[in-house]
Amino acid sequence: MITVAEKKIAWHEGMTVSDLLENIGASHPYAVVRINETYVSRPNFDQTKIPDHARIFLVPMVAGG
Repeated sequence: MITVAEKKIAWHEGMTVSDLLENIGASHPYAVVRINETYVSRPNFDQTKIPDHARIFLVPMVAGG
């Protein structure tokens, strides 16, 4: 199991950040995801694997001016 925004989510071997976002039906374009204490940017979502028992924080893109 992993924790995403205080919700428990089933984990599987080889799970990537992209897999997670697809699994939870993420509706926001996330720029960065924090896995435990490591930040991962969007270009690396496909190849970044999530370890079991990780705590995940989703950081949405913010625009302003």
